[in-house]
Amino acid sequence: MAEKSRILVVDDEDALRTVLSSELSGAGYEVSTASDGEEAVSVVQNRKFDLVLLDIKMPKMDGFEVLKFVKKNFPTIKIIMLTGFADLKNAIESKKHGAEDFVSKPYDLVDLLTTIERVLSE
Repeated sequence: MAEKSRILVVDDEDALRTVLSSELSGAGYEVSTASDGEEAVSVVQNRKFDLVLLDIKMPKMDGFEVLKFVKKNFPTIKIIMLTGFADLKNAIESKKHGAEDFVSKPYDLVDLLTTIERVLSE
């Protein structure tokens, strides 16, 4: 059997993190979580991930800062930005800093899984 893709879910909303983690595990991924940008940076430095689902608006360190850090230090990790503020400015900003894609919250699980599959296979 193929090795499971490892995904890090980073969001400051506990409920979203829990639900998303459980949905992704159910879809066959190995999932870890972080509740803010600082924790995300720490986790990424200590474990290997294929993909990070990253909220933009978070306390301590926002998603853009985490995105820049990961892309600079771990360029092979793919990143999909998650945001409740789905505006064009954030999408362009995300792409400019190297995010592979952008998903707005509330997300549709089927669309999210399709996006994850596509990004991981690129």
